[in-house]
Amino acid sequence: MEKGTIVRFDDVRGYGFIAPFGGGDDVFVHANDFGDQRHAVAAGMRVSYEVVQSERGLKVASVVLETAPAAPNRSVPSRPQPLSDEDGECDVLAVEQFDSAVTELLLANVPTMTGAQIVEARRALVAMARQYGWVED
Repeated sequence: MEKGTIVRFDDVRGYGFIAPFGGGDDVFVHANDFGDQRHAVAAGMRVSYEVVQSERGLKVASVVLETAPAAPNRSVPSRPQPLSDEDGECDVLAVEQFDSAVTELLLANVPTMTGAQIVEARRALVAMARQYGWVED
């Protein structure tokens, strides 16, 4: 089983994402995958899980909550914060901030997107943002 941290979980919509400890793309997880524990799920909790390839991309096949919540694996503010606003021009965001903002936007406005679709959309938008100088590593 792989291990990771729940980086986002929306109990109203019934899904979230796990960031693998080994790195790589976040993995989509549905509330039903947690069984009776689904009401205890929160961002920052550590999990063990198995991944399968579905017709829509990678998703969790089975997941087990670890005993204690942990701090989120990534330190990303809930709202993007500008790196500098002294010059009066557009704000340049850290890639992680932009990525988080895009994820929140997609989840709020396109709830039917799959985890794999969100990952692909984020990848394309980050690439575009780099071209325009909207983000920096």
